[in-house]
This record gives sequence, structure tokens and C-alpha cells, in this order.
Amino acid sequence: MKNILIKSSLILIFVALVTSCVSKDKILYVQDIDSALTERELNYESIIKKDDILRIIVTSENMKLVQPFNQVVNPTANNDLTITSQNKLLGYLVNNEGNISFPLLGDIKAAGISRKDLTDTIQNRLRAEYVKDATVDLRVVNFKITVLGEVTRPGNYNFDYNRITLLQAIGMAGDLTIYGNRNNVTVWRDVDGVQKVHKLDLTKSDFIDSEYYYLQQNDVIIVEPNNAQVQAAGFNRNASLYVSIASVLLSLIVVLSRN
Repeated sequence: MKNILIKSSLILIFVALVTSCVSKDKILYVQDIDSALTERELNYESIIKKDDILRIIVTSENMKLVQPFNQVVNPTANNDLTITSQNKLLGYLVNNEGNISFPLLGDIKAAGISRKDLTDTIQNRLRAEYVKDATVDLRVVNFKITVLGEVTRPGNYNFDYNRITLLQAIGMAGDLTIYGNRNNVTVWRDVDGVQKVHKLDLTKSDFIDSEYYYLQQNDVIIVEPNNAQVQAAGFNRNASLYVSIASVLLSLIVVLSRN
């Protein structure tokens, strides 16, 4: 009976160690934020890629003048804008040559150009050739981010806005689980058909200066499990329940051994 008690105790201690708490140094974000982060403007640039779908809306004081340039906007009697339906918005596809075909202006180079620069190009041409007060609003409507691994809700996330940070995307996925490795988060990015991979340490603030802090459409974020989770891969995450059961069984063994 003594050997049984010793073995049971060792098992209980082992399970408790496996399920012990992780050091806060492994789970806290940007731990040097107060000392390392300075007040500076962050570099953000949304680059258009092949197969992107662009929503381009042209407005003017006289909407009838810009009607030929709009696929979703119609002039009304009081000269306001009306959009038929968010589900029926027609977009401009960036083709394999990296161009879009725009009414009257013809083919315009889009892939590899920032959203701001393409907006300025279309707007300047419209003002020079057709409507002097034309204003262009351009957005990428297929802006999608994929988050995989040790997060609460892995999956694909679509965004109506095109300025999304790494932390915001992780927040959309419900944050990293306690088992996620915050020191080695991977971002996959397609750059002109070439896959680029970058590793980021979320416990330090220097990743905010990285070109991967602001995400691009179709970026993939991969959160790997931490070492404790890898080592405990053979154990169920309900191990705390098992510790309780083991404690009860050990108590019963002790009681029975006294009888």
C-alpha cells in the first residue's frame, strides 16, 4: 500500500507541474512599451495586388457629370448619392496584367501601386480630361486576413476598411490562447507572387516599426504553441480536472489504507 501511495503522489505532482501557470513574461504583450516606444508617425501604405477587387466611387457637385464613371452610384432628383445594395456593389478586378479597365480612361495600372497613388492618378486624370471637381474614393473590397494556430477563433476575417494592424487582427480572432507563443508569431505575405515570411515578437514593442505591423490583404498570421503546450501535447487541456480527480482518488486510497 505504501508503494501505491508513493506512485500516486508522484503522478499527482507530475500532472500539477505540467499544468502549472506560465510566467507572465511569456504572455504579456509589448512589455517594454513605456521605455522603448517613442511618439512617431507609423509608416502605412496599402498596396494593390493582382486579383484585388476595387470599389471606386467618383463624386462631383453635379453627379450627372460623373455618372459614366460609376458602377454603383446613381444620381437622384436632389443630386444625392444612392447605392443600390451593399451586396450588389460592382467592383473593378485587377487582372493578371495588373490593370483595371476604367470607363473612358481605359486600362490603368493598379497592381504594385499604393491605394493613395492610384486614387490620385484616377482623380487627376478625371479632373484634367472630364470633370474639374471630381473626387475619387477607392477601397479594396476583398480585404481578407487569415489567422491560424493558437488563437481563440482561427479563421478568415474580412474587413470593410483597409487599415488593419496585426494586433487588431489578433483581437478579431479572440486573442492568443494562454498556449500561444507570443515570442514567435509568423506573418505570411504574397508579394508579386512570392511568399515572404516574417517572425515577430509581440512581447517587445519593436514589431510596431515593422512593415508587417500594418497588414496587407490576404496576409496569413500563424501563432505556434508555446514550449509548455508542445511538451504537454499528449495531455488533454482538461488536465486540471484530472488533477482534481487524482486528488480525490489519492484521498480515497489514504482512507482505505487506514482501514
